[in-house]
Formats: sequence, C-alpha cells, structure tokens
Amino acid sequence: MPIADATPTTLDQVLDHIRPAVRRQEPYLVGHPPDVSVKLNQNESPFDLPDELKDELLAQFREISFNRYPTEQPDRLCQALADYTDWPADGILVGNGSNELTYTFGLCFIDPGTPVVLPRPMFSLYEKVVRLHDGDLTAVPPRPDLTFDAEALLEAVRREQPSLVVLTTPNNPTGLAMPLAEIEAIVAAAPGIVVVDEAYVEFNPEASARTLLPDYPNLMLLRTFSKAFGLAGLRLGYLMGHPEVVAEVFKARLPFMVDRFAEATALALLARPDLIDDRVAQMQAQCEHLTTALRALDGVEVLPSQANFVLFKTPVEPSEMMDRLAASGVLVRNMGGYPELRGYLRVNAGTPDENKAFLAALKQALV
Repeated sequence: MPIADATPTTLDQVLDHIRPAVRRQEPYLVGHPPDVSVKLNQNESPFDLPDELKDELLAQFREISFNRYPTEQPDRLCQALADYTDWPADGILVGNGSNELTYTFGLCFIDPGTPVVLPRPMFSLYEKVVRLHDGDLTAVPPRPDLTFDAEALLEAVRREQPSLVVLTTPNNPTGLAMPLAEIEAIVAAAPGIVVVDEAYVEFNPEASARTLLPDYPNLMLLRTFSKAFGLAGLRLGYLMGHPEVVAEVFKARLPFMVDRFAEATALALLARPDLIDDRVAQMQAQCEHLTTALRALDGVEVLPSQANFVLFKTPVEPSEMMDRLAASGVLVRNMGGYPELRGYLRVNAGTPDENKAFLAALKQALV
C-alpha cells in the first residue's frame, strides 16, 4: 500500500496502547518554590559531606574509566555492607536508591490478582507499585493514634494469604515504629515475602528486624543511604535477605544500576562510622528539640517520632500554612494526600539554624 494512503495514528490511539494501570496513576512529584532557603520537606539529612572527604572522592572520580561499565553488582560495597550488617554478601543486593528496589519487588512478586497486604498510611510508592502490576491490594488502617494495628494486619495476612506484605518502620509518613515482637508475629504468619523497610533504622529506638533474618527466609529488609548517611543525591539503597531469595530478585533487576562514584562514596562513609553516628545523634537531638518547641505553641498538635521528622497540626489550614512558611523562605510538607493525615504538616530535622528559622516563621504564621 502506498504510504500516502496510510492514515496517521492519532494521539488518542497511541495513548490507548498504554496499560490502564499506568494511566490511572499520577507521577511522583515533589515540587518546591524557588528561592527557598530552609528546605525541610523531604526528610533529608541537613549535612553535606565534609569538604576534605569530597576532595578525596573527587580525586577518586578522576581515576574512574567513564567508558567502562560498572560491575553488575558493586562487589566491594556488598562486602562492606556484609561487614557493617553482619550478613553474608550474597544475601545483599544494592540498588540505585531503595525506590528502584521497590519497583523490582513488583516485577518479582506481583502478577495481576496477586494478594498484597499493606498498612496505611505508608510511603505511597508501595501502593503505586501494587496498582501498576494490578495486584489485589488489602490496605489495613491504623489505630486511632496512627500506630500500626498489628492485630488487624495479622488478621488480613491470615485471611488474604498474601504473596507480599510490606511494613515500613519507623513509618514514613508518621514517624512511628513497630515493636519487634509485632513484626515477628506478622513474618511468622505470612505465607509469602515480608519486606520491612528500614529507611530510618539508624534513628529507631526499637530493635531492628535484622535479628529475625536467620530464622525467616521470607523476610527481606530494605535500607537506604539517603537519610542517616546523607546521600539522597547519589541514589543508593540495599536489601538484605536469604541468599537464595536475593539471587532470584537479582534476576529481575536491570544490570549496571550502581555507578562507581556512588559506590566509592558509600565505601568512604562506611569506613567513617563515627561521622555517621555523630550526625545521627545531632539529627535526633534536633528532632527532639522540634517536638518540644512545637508542643509549647498554643493550638499546635504534635505526634511523637522515632525518625528524623515530626508531624504536626496547627489551627491554620495546611496549604495556607505552607504558603505562609514559604513566604518566609521555609518549606515543609503537606500530608493531606493521605486520608488519615489530613490537617497534618511534616517537618524534618534540619541544622540548628534551619530549625530556628522554621520555628520563627511558624510563630509568625500563627499570629
């Protein structure tokens, strides 16, 4: 047939070929106004790397062969993490941020109709991954105080027999942790994989689920370098699990996801535990300071936190309060996208100067 006789495909026809599960979703976007000097909306570490460490890493950067692929897995980093966590290197998988590994869970564990149990509210990416793969989602609401309803989660696990359960502890967005005994009860009852997201484990006074790994081959832990280690800009995360299970997850991952510079930076930080411990202690102290200062303000309601951020309510509608704070150069997060958290704002612990600026702006905005 001559090309001139062909009817061009319309845009609507093209869009019809995109899976409905994808078209129903919204992109994950965290915008912020320009010229904001105090950015406390993404639970980041307020600390950049020391200049002397940056200089050391930049010297290493010059030695990297840009024309060569990295290894499929960063072997040196896997071994360093094995030493750091006391877990075998072949039971560790490093990703380009823990979010990338979250998407890999979808590829590994979720077919259309696969039962999945999640508590809510929790990091929205998990629900998105389930829906992108057309999984059968059971979302378990929290107790009235926003803590995990472990009994309801157990009931859902026994009823639904899910292939995947995800627990985030301490929980983003609430900052609340699940006791280890409750985690173990859910892992023991689950017929499938249980992922425990420990992105904020370094701040958590509760025991890590790491102690459960030897006894439960269905347990996987997910961790990140973005929070306590302050490497949100380099995108590094890792999972830990039974080596044979991790080997299967590895099959679903894209190769060469971790670049050599990110690996070198993580290795340098793992070799400096005192630096990380000091910064975690500073963030914990600043989080406690924020909590105390917020509770002292009339009309402000504050949730306790076991992470590096605090949820709070004010008498002012959240979007209006965000605008008032942004006008003073301070950015926080509106948590109203979670039905259970309507009315709440979230602020992460910054430097003492950043926290002082936030509290001053908040007091002014409450007048």
